[in-house]
Amino acid sequence: MAYVVALTGSIGMGKSATAKMFRDNGVPVWDADAAVHEIYAAGGRAVEAVRERFPEAVVDGAVDRDRLSALVLGDDAAIRDLERIVHPLVGEHRAAFREEAAAAGADIVVVDVPLLFETGGESKVHAVVVVSASEDQQRERVLARPGMTADKFRAILARQTPDAEKRARADHVIDTSVSLAETEAQVAELVDALRASLAAKD
Repeated sequence: MAYVVALTGSIGMGKSATAKMFRDNGVPVWDADAAVHEIYAAGGRAVEAVRERFPEAVVDGAVDRDRLSALVLGDDAAIRDLERIVHPLVGEHRAAFREEAAAAGADIVVVDVPLLFETGGESKVHAVVVVSASEDQQRERVLARPGMTADKFRAILARQTPDAEKRARADHVIDTSVSLAETEAQVAELVDALRASLAAKD
């Protein structure tokens, strides 16, 4: 099987842009958020289970993520119920991706998991990469998003492992507070180092 790198980071730290940089370096990337979109879409594997627990969240045969978010935000019991529905399905999606990537000959794969530490996912990968920026940059990026409010931002942060702890627990940190070109250079250097390390073990 391929060497599995988990990519994580708090909201607004530049994880999606960093994931694209790994793809640009020839590393297949699995996106947890895209997997959730797939299982929430009409005909998706989570729709009926979500409808049973949160009927108001299903519109035209698909899960409306904004409605669902409004229903569960700040309600720990509701969030746990949702996680019991979603996490197993997302795990199966991730396992299928890893098998396909390995079959295609990938030496390294990246799994993009926003709540990696919060769900204990770091134990299932070979290395963890955390993307990080300053608090001011994070806040500016997040509050620029459509529909985002300061209250919603605080509620999201409250459910995420603090950035400082993520950095302390990471095997590698990508600093996204610098220019795009400098971030790209960090990713390329890391991919080269990982490939060199794997080659040395063969």
